[in-house]
Amino acid sequence: MLFGNKIRELRDENGVLQRQLAALLEIDTPMFSKIERGDRRAKREQVIKLAEYFHQDEKEMLTLWLADKFIDAVEDEQERDLCNDAIIVAQEQIKAL
Repeated sequence: MLFGNKIRELRDENGVLQRQLAALLEIDTPMFSKIERGDRRAKREQVIKLAEYFHQDEKEMLTLWLADKFIDAVEDEQERDLCNDAIIVAQEQIKAL
C-alpha cells in the first residue's frame, strides 16, 4: 500500500478531502477511499493526475504504484526466498526488454 500511503500523506499535508480528489479523478469518494486504503488499484492515468495535482515527481509516484502491483502478486506466497528469486528473474527479464 505504498501508493495509498503516499496519497494519504500528501492529502493530509495539503488539507485536501477525499471527495476533492475523487472529483479530480472522476470517480466516487468510496472508490477513492479504497484506492487510498490499498483495497483497489488506481489506473496509471489516475496516478499521473495525482502526481500533477500534488506537484510530485511522476516517476516516483508510478514507481510506488507499480511496486504495489508487484507486492500484490507475491503477498500470499509463503516462501519469501522464492519471491526474492522470482523478483531477480523478472528483473533480469525486464533489463532484456
